[in-house]
Amino acid sequence: MKVAITSVGNSPDAKLDSHFGRCSYFVIYDTETAATEYIPNINKENIEGCGPASVQFVASKGVKKIISGEFGAKVKAISDSLQIQLIILKDQEKTVSEIIQLLNH
Repeated sequence: MKVAITSVGNSPDAKLDSHFGRCSYFVIYDTETAATEYIPNINKENIEGCGPASVQFVASKGVKKIISGEFGAKVKAISDSLQIQLIILKDQEKTVSEIIQLLNH
C-alpha cells in the first residue's frame, strides 16, 4: 500500500510538515516494496484550493493513506470519496524515517 507523508524536505531526516495542502514535499512510501519517492508539492503556492488539488495529486500516485499534521475541511470530503485514509500526527518533530519505521511495525 502507498502512503503519503507530508515533509518539509526531501530526505529521510526531514521533519513532518504540519500543513497538508501547503507542505513542501510529499513522500510516497510503498509498504510492500519499501520504495520511497520524494515529490515537491506543486500546489503549495496556489492562492486557494491547494488541499483538494494535493489530494487529487497523491491519489493519482496510488496513495491510500496520508499522514500529516492537519488537514483542511475540504480535504476530508475528497479523501472520503477517493477512499483515502487521513492520519493526523501531532508530533511535528517526527522525521520521515521515524514515521516509516512506525508504518513497518
